[in-house]
Amino acid sequence: MEYTSGASSWGKAFRRAIVGLLPRRTRRRSVWSIGVPLISLAAGLLFTTTATTAGGTSLREDRRPEITQVINERRERVAASEERARRLRDQTEQQADAIAGKDGPINEQRARVARSLAGAGFTALRGRGLTVELNDAPRLNDSSRPGNPSNDDLVVHQGDVQAVVNAMWAGGAEAMSIMGVRVLSTSAVRCVGNTLLLDGRVYSPPFRITAIGDPAALRRALDSDQGVREFKDAVLHYRLGYRETVESNVTVPAYAGSSGLRSAGVPGE
Repeated sequence: MEYTSGASSWGKAFRRAIVGLLPRRTRRRSVWSIGVPLISLAAGLLFTTTATTAGGTSLREDRRPEITQVINERRERVAASEERARRLRDQTEQQADAIAGKDGPINEQRARVARSLAGAGFTALRGRGLTVELNDAPRLNDSSRPGNPSNDDLVVHQGDVQAVVNAMWAGGAEAMSIMGVRVLSTSAVRCVGNTLLLDGRVYSPPFRITAIGDPAALRRALDSDQGVREFKDAVLHYRLGYRETVESNVTVPAYAGSSGLRSAGVPGE
């Protein structure tokens, strides 16, 4: 919709109102002779106010493209920050290597750190394991589902992912990844709507959790976990997706995020 200038529309409406209100000698004034000028005056006032408020823009402009642009910009910032962090880590390692060759105590400490990297999750691990896949329910007519479920009943939630992760740790998992991202003891699983937020990146379902360990022990831990059992019940009622795949030889990548801690404490004896 295009708007004329406020002064022009206001002037036309005002002139019409004045002419309509002037007395006429040739014929008897009717209700319309007074009502039409007043309506024109109100319409001119309305158009003038709308044009001033719009300021040359559309009042009903869709803001979704702006949100998409913000999300894309944030993703680019995260990717750029990760690349910068990787370069800085490489530079730090190179400088530490150069110093360690001349300093005995530093060399000993670096050797001790190297022995702890695998246990801390900073090296890739390969072996037997289990992959669990969780997925939202397909978009079907609600009348085909029992119990008239809500939208929350048809999507994977943060608690569902966390239940699988905790059960696999309890089942003796040696290493774990979610959507190909290494999970540590400090990793946090968060869901925003039906998407997963992990290390600053957003992932859409299906969500894949892979753990290295004895597949039989991992499956037993999943079967005995209350949260996983509740999700499996929802699978039967609402057609959510759940699948377990035994891996004969799978790789869990090394952790590539920041290792900085905001706080830490020594565990009790």
